[in-house]
Amino acid sequence: MALMFDSPIANETTFPDRRRGPTGAPGVERRQFSDARSSSRPEVDELARAVDQYKLLHRRRFITFEELYDVMVSLGYHR
Repeated sequence: MALMFDSPIANETTFPDRRRGPTGAPGVERRQFSDARSSSRPEVDELARAVDQYKLLHRRRFITFEELYDVMVSLGYHR
């Protein structure tokens, strides 16, 4: 008795395997802090740019609170 799984289905729908296809544009990184809109506060924009620069430099998609604090200190924040 032949099993149903042994024979291919005639009108089987195939799905493209996107894992093997071309990837996104090289060098494009996703951003967490900055977006297309500008803030009404320049210091907020400066922090967003500094965080994005840190993420690019250290090849990080997300940063820890400690890393965020380091970025803030590099901008002149002190307690």
